Amino acid sequence: MRAMTASRWLRRILLVTGAATLPLPAAAAPAETPGGEVPFEALFDPALMPRLTGLAWNADGSRFAGLWRDGKRKGIQLFDGATGASLATAFADELTEGPPTPDASVAAAALGKVSGFAFRPGSDELLLVADDDLFLWKPEGRSVRRLTRGPAEEKGPAFSPDGRRLAFSRDADLWVIDVASGAERRLTEDGRPDEILNGTTDWVYWEEIWGRDATALWWSPDSRSLAFYRFDETGVPTYPLLSEREVAAKVMLQRYPKAGDPNPDVAVRVVEVDSGAIVELATGEAPGDYLARVHWASDPGFVAVERLNRDQRRLDLLHCRADSGKCVELASQQAATWINLSKDYRPLDDGGFLWSQEGSGWRTLHRHDRLGRSRADLLPSGWALEEVVDVLPERGEVIVAAHRTTALGALGRSVLALDLAGRKAPRLLADGPGWHGAKVAATGAWIHSWSDSHTPTEMRLRNADNAEIALLPGGVELPAALTALPRWEVTTIPAASGVGLPARFIPPAGAVGERHPVITYHYGGPASQVVIDRWEGPRGLWHRWMASRGYLVLSLDNEASRFFGKPGEDRLHRRFGELELAGQLDGVRWLGNRTDVDPQRLGLWGWSGGGSNTLYAILHRPGIWKAAVAGAPVTDWRLYDSIWTERYLDSPQDNPDGYRDSSPISAAESLADALLLVHGTGDDNVHPQNSIALMAKWVAAGKRFEEAIYPDEKHGFLPAASRHFYRRMTDFFDHQLRPER
Repeated sequence: MRAMTASRWLRRILLVTGAATLPLPAAAAPAETPGGEVPFEALFDPALMPRLTGLAWNADGSRFAGLWRDGKRKGIQLFDGATGASLATAFADELTEGPPTPDASVAAAALGKVSGFAFRPGSDELLLVADDDLFLWKPEGRSVRRLTRGPAEEKGPAFSPDGRRLAFSRDADLWVIDVASGAERRLTEDGRPDEILNGTTDWVYWEEIWGRDATALWWSPDSRSLAFYRFDETGVPTYPLLSEREVAAKVMLQRYPKAGDPNPDVAVRVVEVDSGAIVELATGEAPGDYLARVHWASDPGFVAVERLNRDQRRLDLLHCRADSGKCVELASQQAATWINLSKDYRPLDDGGFLWSQEGSGWRTLHRHDRLGRSRADLLPSGWALEEVVDVLPERGEVIVAAHRTTALGALGRSVLALDLAGRKAPRLLADGPGWHGAKVAATGAWIHSWSDSHTPTEMRLRNADNAEIALLPGGVELPAALTALPRWEVTTIPAASGVGLPARFIPPAGAVGERHPVITYHYGGPASQVVIDRWEGPRGLWHRWMASRGYLVLSLDNEASRFFGKPGEDRLHRRFGELELAGQLDGVRWLGNRTDVDPQRLGLWGWSGGGSNTLYAILHRPGIWKAAVAGAPVTDWRLYDSIWTERYLDSPQDNPDGYRDSSPISAAESLADALLLVHGTGDDNVHPQNSIALMAKWVAAGKRFEEAIYPDEKHGFLPAASRHFYRRMTDFFDHQLRPER
């Protein structure tokens, strides 16, 4: 379960006496879709997937590239950083290893699927990741130079800043390649997959510390040394995941610390590449603590490490000598509940650094001097930081993504340029309705991404002065029938506590005066957010499609959501369920006042944490919702991983009542409503054990329910299984809430 980062404080937010409704930009669609009902299959058309993804700049900002798809063909496209013009496109089936064979009758073998790339510093070459091996490609040609060969995957490949070397983890050890010669060197010798890991993370760090975007090795600015993680997992319990598609079933044992279990022992080490000498940093953590972030300081002799204690209430920034491993504490943050991690640390040329914190209740960005003292809060009051995008020292600016802290400000995202000295007012680079994002070049040029609830993502190249240069190719053009589907409207719903809860809904298509069934989609955990003005792909289209078929569709965020800041989140400390349920009951009361709703035909659904809260709601207030769908839910919080669960509930040893009362399984015998329970047997995040344990309770109690078990699917389903699930959910809600269809 991915932790929802970026949390914010409740400051005169959404206090209402009634609900003011705001349609999202654009005219309302007609009640009926022109040409009749849109076929279900149209929602999952592969043509609705963007063709250009994963954009990245080269070091000097002269070029950028992205993964490119044309039908089933996949490759890479290279662009000019000044004009946005396409410079080269190469599909994997066009790229061959080495120079063309001299025998024209013998075809050179084409590359397999290209899954990633990186620019080589100081060169026009790009690193391509294909079929778990690494290749170098010069864009002017159609041949590639192989760097690695073998069945083992090279994880986390990273060029040294001078471009001469390439580091990666293979078979749990750290390796480096001399790019010019292709010679490999193994820098560690003790790696053992699933036990001792060098230069890569384990599952729980990848999921909960790094948010599924893990880094585990870091080059020094002078290209001489590598800092890297070393994991000892021998004390971490295992969980068996079973694949039964073939005659011979397979068992994968996953290292997975549940709440209260031993965590991996983690160290940060530094290796001097030429000599091979290794130093372990004396980070001084207690057993089970987290070395959550690692950065090289601007001085290549020092490494900065963010150390988080196991109860996640203290975060220390350590400054460590790379040659001796000695560390000193440079700055610290503390919280009475928990600290949310960020990726916002940036070293500055003067020896200081940027670091964010939530002490005010909203995440803010501070400039610190070389001694760790905070000298300036760079983000103005009224804004909450979401992400530090990049620092532009020559322009004296840092580019950030943020949202406003008032009213419905978290509905969208904006891009700002902040003065590094903290003296000038920020420049708004992208603002207004919708979800704005940025990828910034060293020149100050940037790629502006934008979408809203009804418009797929568009990407534009802008120069350093923020003038638009080009609309990039590869965006999605919606067919007219999908564009005409009913549209979201935004409102606030009065809560029993007196605040207004952010909500959005789609009115049902149908004759005036009819009462319609309802589907509510929610999530509900700390800093969660489902009320957004952003393109959501098939899920968003499915909700609009269901409205076109006569359902009112509602999403509502409770008082622990991103809209209410860190103090809102903190209301869930040591107890899940009650606050989330209260928010959904406020939504039910709002629905009950509408003349187009049948309050006897309410449906509720959610996935992951939303699945857990769906179960909690129907088991603690049976009879409110007639039908519910719970996908991949945690049913017993003792079964979920240590980092995420202990962050909010503390340990099960310290808070047994909170774990029991927060777990849907504790109220299993209360099931009275129609339920579809969904899980993938390959889910390595929320294990199938959660659903199996709950089903066992229901079987013993004689309760009736439906289940949909998907072989080998993980926490996020692949397209075919996802399409099947949405069809199954459609049929389920139609049967329970619209039997006349």
